[in-house]
Amino acid sequence: MAAGWLLVFSLTLFQSLVMNHSSEGPFPSATTIKAWVDKMQEDLVTLARTASGVDWLAQIYTKNTALYTVEANNPRQLVEIAARDIEKLLSNRSKALVRLAKEAEKYQASHQWRDEFGNNDIIYYNAKDDQNDPEKNETESGSQRIRPVFEDDPVFRRQTSYQHAAVHIPTDIYEGSTIVLNELNWTAALDDVFKRNREEDPTLLWQVFGSATGLARYYPASPWVDKSRTPNKIDLYDVRRRPWYIQGAASPKDMLILVDASGSVSGLTLKLIRTSVIEMLETLSDDDFVNVVSFNNNAQNVSCFNHLVQANVRNKKKLKEAVYKISAKGITDYKKGFSYAFEQLLNHSVSRANCNKIIMLFTDGGEERAQEIFHKYNEDKKVRVFTFSVGQHNYDKGPIQWMACENKGYYYEIPSIGAIRINTQEYLDVLGRPMVLAGEQAKQVQWTNVYLDALELGLVITGTLPVFNLTREQNGKINQLILGVMGVDVSLEDIKKLTPRFTLCPNGYYFAIDPNGYVLLHPNLQPKQIGVGIPKVKLRKRRPNVQEPVTLDFLDAELENDIKVEIRKKMIDGESGEKTFETLVKSQDERYIDKGNRTYTWTAVNGTDYSLALVLPSYSFYYIKAKIDEPITQAKFSESLKLDHFDEAGYTFLAPRDYCNDVKKSENNTEFLLNFNEFIDRHTPSSSSCNTDMVIRVLLDAGFTNELAQNYWSKLSLDGVVAQFVVTDGGITRVFPKRAGEDWLENAETYEVSFYKRSLDNDNYIFTAPYYNKSGANSYESGIMVSKAVEIEIDGKLLKPAVVGIKIDATSWMENFTKTTIKSLCNSEICGCERNSMHVDCVILDDGGFLLMSNRDEYTQQIGRFFGEIDPGLMRNLINMSLYAFNKSYDYQSVCDPEEEPKQGAGLRSAYVPTITDILQLGWWASAAAWSILQQLFLSLTFPRFLEAADMEDDDFGAALPKTSCITEQTQYFFENNDKSFGGIVDCINCSRLYHAEKISNTNLVFIISDSQLLCRSCDPKPLMQAEKPDEGPNPCEMVKQPRYRKGPEICFDEAKQDQPICTTSRASAMTSAPIFIFLQVFMWCGWKIRLTAVGPLV
Repeated sequence: MAAGWLLVFSLTLFQSLVMNHSSEGPFPSATTIKAWVDKMQEDLVTLARTASGVDWLAQIYTKNTALYTVEANNPRQLVEIAARDIEKLLSNRSKALVRLAKEAEKYQASHQWRDEFGNNDIIYYNAKDDQNDPEKNETESGSQRIRPVFEDDPVFRRQTSYQHAAVHIPTDIYEGSTIVLNELNWTAALDDVFKRNREEDPTLLWQVFGSATGLARYYPASPWVDKSRTPNKIDLYDVRRRPWYIQGAASPKDMLILVDASGSVSGLTLKLIRTSVIEMLETLSDDDFVNVVSFNNNAQNVSCFNHLVQANVRNKKKLKEAVYKISAKGITDYKKGFSYAFEQLLNHSVSRANCNKIIMLFTDGGEERAQEIFHKYNEDKKVRVFTFSVGQHNYDKGPIQWMACENKGYYYEIPSIGAIRINTQEYLDVLGRPMVLAGEQAKQVQWTNVYLDALELGLVITGTLPVFNLTREQNGKINQLILGVMGVDVSLEDIKKLTPRFTLCPNGYYFAIDPNGYVLLHPNLQPKQIGVGIPKVKLRKRRPNVQEPVTLDFLDAELENDIKVEIRKKMIDGESGEKTFETLVKSQDERYIDKGNRTYTWTAVNGTDYSLALVLPSYSFYYIKAKIDEPITQAKFSESLKLDHFDEAGYTFLAPRDYCNDVKKSENNTEFLLNFNEFIDRHTPSSSSCNTDMVIRVLLDAGFTNELAQNYWSKLSLDGVVAQFVVTDGGITRVFPKRAGEDWLENAETYEVSFYKRSLDNDNYIFTAPYYNKSGANSYESGIMVSKAVEIEIDGKLLKPAVVGIKIDATSWMENFTKTTIKSLCNSEICGCERNSMHVDCVILDDGGFLLMSNRDEYTQQIGRFFGEIDPGLMRNLINMSLYAFNKSYDYQSVCDPEEEPKQGAGLRSAYVPTITDILQLGWWASAAAWSILQQLFLSLTFPRFLEAADMEDDDFGAALPKTSCITEQTQYFFENNDKSFGGIVDCINCSRLYHAEKISNTNLVFIISDSQLLCRSCDPKPLMQAEKPDEGPNPCEMVKQPRYRKGPEICFDEAKQDQPICTTSRASAMTSAPIFIFLQVFMWCGWKIRLTAVGPLV
């Protein structure tokens, strides 16, 4: 009992100290602060309601119900219709694909191999020819170049020619080789099939045949790159490394890469092995699983991965980093290495592809065959073994060649850099053999994950079909070779057209996922393209790096919770279902978090592995369908969109939507409005080229908002209001008066406006902070935005057709803000929130923690800034007191500035120019960049172009250094609960500050008063940052311990009875020019000599 009384006495004493904390006078009581806040709330809400006209616009919609009907959004019906439409689209594309594959096999089977060709026997268009400088287009023996006549194509957004197909040949493939010439010969017949397909379906996009030799023939013809935009870029494109080719050429793979790290592979051989392994990882897609193991006396994982992991971007990056750190020591023990490798491949307790089990051995050779290990683990030959003899040495290659032949694999030699890219991808030919032998059973169209098209078509998916060699060998055996992969693209824009969103409200949307859980359709799928046509050169790694695949998981596209995890699994499994729940929603501008109810409805897309879902908020189950039948009314409403009506109706923006096919879109709102008005003046909304419902709806909103502006806003005269605005579901934005609209920075597409979408999810008046981090100081001068959704109910059906708001003058608000809190007849040091008070700081923050108002002039200059950067100690206490909670997430689609490096001497800046330091480092000679540059120099035979690059201007150099893809960490703050009052002490080292916080009802604001920062400088000054920042992302080592659910292909082609080992050495060099290798070896020998002379022998 005594202890209890002591506790009560202690708490009472603490409260007394808190209430009398300030030595300058009593801190305002909670009751006083509550009275201030109630007065602020009354003034702000009254001003916003009166000035915005929210009630007036609701009345306009209510009294004009004769001009529209209220229609229902049936989520189950909508998602099933959209799924059927997508199925039909992909089915039509599949027909073209099947025809191409059949014709290709027929043409190749009838083709007669030729060892020699005459000068004009082969005629084709090389996509890399410079159209502007035909004299520099070298003509190889046996071929003649075509120069098509190109025209600007609005569909492909580049120049095309439908009279021809184009051919792309990788830089490291000699186009005059016999293999390539024969390939060019028989694939020429595909041009007629391409054209016939397009005649039957004019909506077809790229049709491509990717050959196993690396040649790509695509239709329609189009230059590979725009020379004026990407001068002197090195082309490292190889069709065999594209996601769609990898997926179509073989079933998924479980690959264990085994690296010899014994002392004998030190020096150049180790560099070559590292580079070879990196290139091997690039041949894997998200359907594959992989791990890398090094061995000498013992075997060990090179990274933190203890088992096979999905070959996604993040996991491969982790493995690449580990491979670079492999060091050579000890002796070679193949038994230890292979035992370790087989144990991992036989581990079925972890997620894996369960198909095409492979061991890739990279070594310099040895005497051991490890026969007992293969007998123990691989007697049934279920695991293929591929062996790579790396480097130039005199070791016996017989044992490692035997390993490959005895285990249904293949043996390759990589003596130098030039052999790496070709030999690390040829294994796909071997893995394709079971597919060839399976015949028609393997002829199944597969649809890829979403990726960025190499020819700038944007986001696409590709239907793929393998093309088989149907000829027989001289001994009568069935040929086991895959000729290549046929592909047909489908733009995601075409799929979006089948999932219309403009009746769903801005917060309703469709999304689709593939069996890996990656989204191929989602409003948050917005990858930034960091290269044009060909890969960029990433300076930090000193080696080329292609645009990374677009692999955004559904749980990363949205804020994850347990229900979404469950929905994702059901969608991957092809189930149908529906679920309604409350979820956190990230705002469009990614600064805020809101809570909202959402209904998820999903179903499978038949004939594919995709699943489609529709998400609707509770207020989107009904929508307005305009029915303005009278031409007079149509003309009256459309008249308000004319530019000469801006003075009385306000500055008007029209959402850039596809209202009519003949209305040309423009990023310039004025131009788009003129185009729209001109069309409407000459045609009716029911024109066959128009989406009538969409046009009538935008006219309806134009008429209603015009009435609001002319009959309500224009009659008001309110101090402190700099602008009034309305944003509608139909696509109209009006800003009044006209001069305020001239400075309007929000998106004209209303479905992409952050404050609009937030207002729909909140019943309060939403105050939106200016973009301080983007606009800098003084961004508040244009006014502080306040918005609220217009809510109406028609026959018991809830609708939110628009959002209205005002912009408040910050200076006027501050004057009213301080007046509200100042005590009259005050004799104390603290008389309220006096301007620039030495004793108290008064601020108003929004629900994201951004500063909106302050009694301090120095803070006023920071309106819109995150408060954790202004007063870190107080902000941390607000979080600890549960006023604010926060959510951390990652943006996997960000772009970052490349690391700055000091300028080098004149040279080929648009690619990568090796420095003297690079040349002196032997590792550079084992990089893909070195190989590419050498080949470009030799093959192009245009050395003046190399020298001309030295005279490039600095701005050209800057343009050649695009932003790089990266991961950024985002932190959003939000009100954690519905409590209204909070108080406490900011305890610093030798001082403390009292504070009290009170939420302002019916808004997203909180008022905070605290002892001034000036009185307590010893608090932790480290700012609490909210802005996104580059980050490494989640630790892959932890993520693989609990991998997300995924589903691989149901059918696996990884073995066949007739599949016999082909015991030989790769002949890839037959397609590569011999002089290149001679030139390369001499160049490397020179580099070696320079190294020896400069720094002495290698240790």
